[in-house]
Amino acid sequence: MRLGVIDVGSNTVHLLIVDAHHGAAPIPATSHKILLRLSEHVDDEGCIDDAGAADLSRFVAECLEVAEDHGAEEILAFATSAVREAPNGEQVLTRVREETGVDLRVLSGEDEARLTFLAARRWAGWSAGKLLVIDIGGGSLELTLGDDEDPDIAKSLLLGAGRTTRELLPADPPSAQQIKEARRYVRATLAKEIRPYAKASAPRHRARHEQDDALAGSPGRCRAERRRALRHPAPASGRRHRDDRAHHPDDRPRAGRTTRGVGIAVAPDPRRRHRRRGRHGPARGRGADDLPVGAARGSAAALPRPHVLTPADRGRPTGEVYARRHA
Repeated sequence: MRLGVIDVGSNTVHLLIVDAHHGAAPIPATSHKILLRLSEHVDDEGCIDDAGAADLSRFVAECLEVAEDHGAEEILAFATSAVREAPNGEQVLTRVREETGVDLRVLSGEDEARLTFLAARRWAGWSAGKLLVIDIGGGSLELTLGDDEDPDIAKSLLLGAGRTTRELLPADPPSAQQIKEARRYVRATLAKEIRPYAKASAPRHRARHEQDDALAGSPGRCRAERRRALRHPAPASGRRHRDDRAHHPDDRPRAGRTTRGVGIAVAPDPRRRHRRRGRHGPARGRGADDLPVGAARGSAAALPRPHVLTPADRGRPTGEVYARRHA
């Protein structure tokens, strides 16, 4: 059957239509993505404002039209952190249902983490062994670890890239003190939750996922990229205004990216782009500057097992899903 799935995230509304058959891999038919930035329509009390609710309803209706045009027989619609954490989330869901007829299902943080882990397991396969999956979204951060399709440990933390930037780095550009305090907060928050992961054995593979990038990367290629990153460390990112960074020829983010936080990550190295000329796969705008707070969380997640995430990962794009086999 042809199935349509609508994913309402903190930054985008994404429709994926697949041909799904029991016992077989789903075959993507088409994809439609709309930039919503729902996290920017949140007031001081955490409620989604009227403009945000109206945009959400309109975008869901647009996804519904696209799905019908492509012959989708059934629609599944899910909402994650932005709607889940909003005090008026039920009112927003009711409005969407009345205006579009689509019943959005809100995933809990743990369910979101478990489904992401399942996707990573299907991608990496059983031979990958134990997997550690870090899903850095706009509103939340999910950590999962396990050997099977269902993770042994699943955590969802309010450390999404957009949320962390908005709440901890209000200045533009942020001051050195704000950056320091943001790092301290992220590390302290992760330290409370990291013990179950630290007690578990080291994973043979590691996978990371971010909501609006395609799956990319193979074990061999990732090892080579890490070696290159260690030989040619990327320059530290300067504290520039986000508009300056968006138009900088060397490290501008891609159009339609998530909240453009600054200051906690390293910028993309233009030398890497020169080396990648003529190669296949993701190239310019790979995103180290797009989600800098995500890079900070990645390095902090290594506590107290620094071998889980290496220093080279600090400059790598958060939108890449990959697995690495330990020697």
